[in-house]
Amino acid sequence: MLPNRTKRIRSTKRQILVVDDEEINRQLLGFMLESDYQILYAENGKEALQLITENQDSLSLILLDLMMPVMDGYEVLQTIQKDRNLRRIPVIVLTSEKSAEVKSLQMGAADFIPKPYDMPEVIRARVHRSIELAEDSSLIHATEDDPLTGLAHKDFFLEYCHQRDQFDTSPMDALVLNVNRFHLANEIHGRAFGDKILLVIAGQIAALLNQTGGLACRSGADSFYLYLPHRDDYNDLLCQFSEALEKETGTGAISLRMGVYPYVDRALDMEQRFDRANLACAPLRTQHISQVSVYDMKTHEKEVYAEKLLEDIDTALSDGQFQVYYQPKYDIRQDKPKLCSAEALVRWFHPVYGMISPGFFIPLFEENGLIHKLDLFVWNATAAQLRIWKEEYRTCVPISVNVSRIDLLTPGFEENLLSIVRNNALQPEDLLLEITESAYTEHIDQILETIHRLRNHGFRIEMDDFGSGYSSLNVLSSFPVDALKLDMKFVRTIDTNEKAYGMLKIMMSIAAFLEVPVIAEGVETEKQLSLLRDARCDIVQGYYFSKPVPADSFTTLLGASGRKEKTS
Repeated sequence: MLPNRTKRIRSTKRQILVVDDEEINRQLLGFMLESDYQILYAENGKEALQLITENQDSLSLILLDLMMPVMDGYEVLQTIQKDRNLRRIPVIVLTSEKSAEVKSLQMGAADFIPKPYDMPEVIRARVHRSIELAEDSSLIHATEDDPLTGLAHKDFFLEYCHQRDQFDTSPMDALVLNVNRFHLANEIHGRAFGDKILLVIAGQIAALLNQTGGLACRSGADSFYLYLPHRDDYNDLLCQFSEALEKETGTGAISLRMGVYPYVDRALDMEQRFDRANLACAPLRTQHISQVSVYDMKTHEKEVYAEKLLEDIDTALSDGQFQVYYQPKYDIRQDKPKLCSAEALVRWFHPVYGMISPGFFIPLFEENGLIHKLDLFVWNATAAQLRIWKEEYRTCVPISVNVSRIDLLTPGFEENLLSIVRNNALQPEDLLLEITESAYTEHIDQILETIHRLRNHGFRIEMDDFGSGYSSLNVLSSFPVDALKLDMKFVRTIDTNEKAYGMLKIMMSIAAFLEVPVIAEGVETEKQLSLLRDARCDIVQGYYFSKPVPADSFTTLLGASGRKEKTS
């Protein structure tokens, strides 16, 4: 749409359609305007609509008589206003009745010219003014709309929703629509296929808006926001969208997820309403079928709980509510497993909620940009504990600490790590840096440079959750790592699932080719340990040996392993 609008705006001689059932009126208007404009003529509404449709990309203005046979001007004006593309063309109505002027302006006309046509200068001025205003509006709309889908950009959409609320008090729903694993569709089938998915969805949304009078925008690479008059069930709508996708793309593998916040609370700002729809949608992220989730009281209570945790992080850090636990790692390349390192894991003991699951608060902090605060605490606490062990005992094992993508992109990250090491009289190799595989999927060049510098300082890099992402092999071909840590879901079923064990052996072969050791987490049974040994895994951790324990209990483990020797 944008190229077509631009073509019309830049035309050297703009095109005008004159619609009047009286030939003398058509000729008179043509005579007044033909020196400046290219003129098309129609003698009734039906003929006018045909010409408007055929020339919609080049038409700059319509001069429209209201009283005509076959189809009058009111019906033409009404038809134009219902069409998203046609209503961008300004219409000046031609009438001798004062009441018709008001009615036509209310129906969307840009201006009116009274009959008879006895003031050529005024007519030319009004035509010129209407065209200029419409072209200025087209330029503004070009920045308002997403160039691929034609839907509004998010900022304009939110403002339109706010304006709608000013004059319409009917119940409204806020919806978020996402394409499941959209990045995979782009990766496997190419960008053009991904664009086709978005265009099909946008087409379905546009048709829905024409039916309901709602509003919509493209809110991200693979997501859409919809603001619609309330309806009780959205499953049929999502099914309709999915069927259209399957028909147009030729595959039923593309699934959608929809989060709905019904009967929006108008006391909330517009962003908060869609945050609630997003909150309902988020749990569906791992689903393989199209699903709808509705924001309800349970979701609200979870949101309030999450918001309280976000508010409490600074107090929790200052009051010592967070504690670092250590889970030992054992080298199983010898007959007798040997304690060789450990992973630092954070635990939160909240004064009101008790022990909070790290599976909840860590993703929460990651999503809200607070994980760096927590990671910094863990690095400092771990380094301080390492110093204690080294000062009180002659030796100690290196400890792995987690490093997030946010950490890698935070200014001063490297300097912080180096200062922590120096301030605790440690060496960089005392802190092993576990970087989750998903951290490598964005800002790749910047992250690659950071990792190279870290290794040059002496830090060792472990790729955490290896095998959980879609770009593992691409990452391994370009990123230097010192160890691969298997996602625990591969270990969990190797003793009951032959395919899982087969996948494990494939990843072991990759590690052998790269000449890096493999760490398996989540080992809980002797059978799992035996299979890992048979597959030539190097290091393991899990409940079979020890759950994560506080520092004093880990000190006992060090003594039991022979790694602890009291200094004199």
